[in-house]
Amino acid sequence: MKEDKTEGMFPAVILNLSGIYKEEKFWLQGNGNSERCEQISEISWVDAQDISGTNCYCDEEAAAEINRRTENVPVAGIHFIDSGNYHYITRLWIGRIREPFRLLVFDNHTDMQLPAFGGLLSCGGWIAAALEELEKLCQVILVGPDEEACSQVEDRLKEKVVFLSREHLASLKKEEILQELKGILAGNDLPLYLSIDKDVLGTEDAQTTWSQGDMSLQTLAGCVKQTLECAEQVPFKIAGVDICGECDRESAHDSTSNDKANRELLELFLPIRGK
Repeated sequence: MKEDKTEGMFPAVILNLSGIYKEEKFWLQGNGNSERCEQISEISWVDAQDISGTNCYCDEEAAAEINRRTENVPVAGIHFIDSGNYHYITRLWIGRIREPFRLLVFDNHTDMQLPAFGGLLSCGGWIAAALEELEKLCQVILVGPDEEACSQVEDRLKEKVVFLSREHLASLKKEEILQELKGILAGNDLPLYLSIDKDVLGTEDAQTTWSQGDMSLQTLAGCVKQTLECAEQVPFKIAGVDICGECDRESAHDSTSNDKANRELLELFLPIRGK
């Protein structure tokens, strides 16, 4: 019997690590301009601001506490996980997937650097950790890093990775990018987990803590739509989604572009049906 993909809505959770999301309005009904606007009903919050040992690196105690506080949050949902400093949380989410799956990542960095400190999960090495530790992870599709960064990834890690480099994407028109992504995604029907770091975007579409790429929000949204269409056509299950790339709260910044990007991505993912 086929799985019923029309039951329930894809829920969203905001993991409150730095407090930055309190300065944004994408999680409110309407445009968020009214003080009386209410939170979108499908969104819930998990407070984690008091957990130490989480910024850029995550020690075992912090990882255990994050897992404890999110144990009732389904992987099959949309997870907002703050700045790129916390992108390693994707590793925690996908560690709960119990069937063979693929991982699609939009990021300006490879996040496959081996850790400088043993035993610590890091924002710069979480994909490497996932490839080494998760038997069920069959393929990583990494969209956005430059060719030099891709070339520096260890050969043993490249075996399961498909790279779409920044330079390669720049040589293609938007429709060509979408067709190439479609060809990769249609290769099999394994469940797909999506992870988006907004540092893949140019500075006109996001303001992040890390160095940024030059992808437009329009192109990123097009890639997301193409992915969701492939999921319906092949078909395959969307195992879950997470989004990061906020700016450090302490940094002087205008969060308007981040807020807009978060809202556009939320509106694309929220209608997904799931259990």
